[in-house]
Amino acid sequence: MAVARMNVNCSIQSSLSCILKPSSFFSFRTAHFKNRLYLPQNNFVSPKRSLLCTCSSNSNQANASQTGEKAEAFVITTPLYYVNAPPHMGSAYTTIAADAIARFQRLSGKKVIFNTGTDEHGEKIATAASAAGSSPREHCDVISQAYKMLWKDLDIAYDKFIRTTDPKHEAIVKEFYSRVLANDDIYRADYEGLYCVNCEEYKDEKELLENNCCPTHLKPCVPRKEDNYFFALSKYQKSLEEILAQNPDFVQPSYRLNEVQSWIKNGLRDFSISRAAVDWGIPVPNDNKQTIYVWFDALLGYISALLEDKDQPNLQTAVSLGWPASLHLIGKDILRFHAVYWPAMLLSAGLSLPKMVFCHGFLTKDGLKMGKSLGNTIEPNELVHKFGADAVRYFFLREVEFGNDGDYSEDRFINIVNAHLANTIGNLLNRTLGLLKKNCQSTLVVDSTIAAEGKEFKDTVEKLVEKARFHYENLSLSSACEAVLEIGNAGNLYMDKHQPWSLFKQGGDAAEAAAKDLVIILETMRIIAIALSPVAPNLCRRIHSQLGYSEDQLDNLNWSETKWGGLKGGQVMAHPQPVFARIEQIKEDDNDGAESPKKAVKKKDKKKKVQGVIEA
Repeated sequence: MAVARMNVNCSIQSSLSCILKPSSFFSFRTAHFKNRLYLPQNNFVSPKRSLLCTCSSNSNQANASQTGEKAEAFVITTPLYYVNAPPHMGSAYTTIAADAIARFQRLSGKKVIFNTGTDEHGEKIATAASAAGSSPREHCDVISQAYKMLWKDLDIAYDKFIRTTDPKHEAIVKEFYSRVLANDDIYRADYEGLYCVNCEEYKDEKELLENNCCPTHLKPCVPRKEDNYFFALSKYQKSLEEILAQNPDFVQPSYRLNEVQSWIKNGLRDFSISRAAVDWGIPVPNDNKQTIYVWFDALLGYISALLEDKDQPNLQTAVSLGWPASLHLIGKDILRFHAVYWPAMLLSAGLSLPKMVFCHGFLTKDGLKMGKSLGNTIEPNELVHKFGADAVRYFFLREVEFGNDGDYSEDRFINIVNAHLANTIGNLLNRTLGLLKKNCQSTLVVDSTIAAEGKEFKDTVEKLVEKARFHYENLSLSSACEAVLEIGNAGNLYMDKHQPWSLFKQGGDAAEAAAKDLVIILETMRIIAIALSPVAPNLCRRIHSQLGYSEDQLDNLNWSETKWGGLKGGQVMAHPQPVFARIEQIKEDDNDGAESPKKAVKKKDKKKKVQGVIEA
């Protein structure tokens, strides 16, 4: 069996003089995000002893308000997406989830910094550009812009977009490299082993499949020998073991932590952080014949993204603007880089570790792994243009338990979106506003607090709101969606039980009770529109508009406004308009060139296709 071989040209000068002892300086408190890792004051510490502790964000905010200090920002990141190819649904899924979490944190009153961007260096980029007949720079410009356009279409409200070809990023990478070098954690050596071009990583032979195939890309790894610079990862094995043991919530879900601990337990090997055969990259300081390894480069994007164009491009400035990150969201294929390599690099440079790394699963289609060769990929641009951003966002956040693998099928997509958004939520609002217009001139007769006096329904809604908040806080996005949907289901049951349309016909006290029932349902819709807004922001804006709120009021919503009692007597509602377009399926032969029908005719012997959307 071939064994990777390393010939060290210059040895590590010294080892860590003071091994990290978390028990001596870790403190733990209950936090919304469970236990968090952070440096409370100075985020630059001695590389020999990177201190970390956990703290409740609520106590941070309370202390800040009492002392007049600036509240700690909630910093959330997606991976920097590799621009060897256009955006795919996996990238969109991560970013949709990050956006929902960021929106919830903003609703909760936090200052949020939501960072995303593109990773633009490396061998694969140069190869892809060459295949397309363009320069690497031109290729990166096109693909990076494609990501920005998709994020706009998906209503992604990011704060920072970093490109690793930005000059400020290059400055941060070079300074970081120099700090690690000064800590005697970089040395030069010859390396020979099996290399996966798609992963841009040397592979251990024991982790490969038959014929030395990469388990992720299912392509053979190629033998490669290079004279490179290496990072002394093995030096940080004990430190990482202790950090993970003391902070079990650092990597989530918990079974991913077990994976990481297993990797570390099996022994960490130093890894190459430069490439001699790759021109498209950031030059190694003092050695222009080599470029910095794409992962050692790209991970620094989480820090360089914090800089504004006007800021001095140095680590001290960048760190002061929001590091450490509160949450890294990643796919499971890049867990090793974020939970092993990245923390060790930060320890070496004397920087704080991110507070949490959350790893989600892969998406499949119709139960099968997606691949271009199978012709079953999900194209996010096509999906959002066909069904709309709210539908795409809701389906993937509601139907995929965050952290696990998830499956997409068009039939299930249409059924879920129609049942939940068009029927349970959209139709409830539409028929209630219709009754209000017909019987009350679209005007609320009393305050929602008065209308709900003595009714258990109000308590039911408040409990479900708290349930949704709890799940958002704990990144259980599917469960948060389910809790909000339960509010809608409760509203529909209330309507069907009380039948206000019948009470209005009776007149007198019955009609008065019916008018109050409508206030109760519309207050419920107001609460739904806040609670679901992290997931389906445009739908919720349309609901709020139907309830008579202005743009300024919409822009200043807060989670505290989910408390019952927002609607007041005398408020005038808008005339009912459908807030969500129902997706209709028709059969291939049903149109015959005629105008699309409002209802699909179900004929089992005809092949279905998606006609598009019609108003609910």
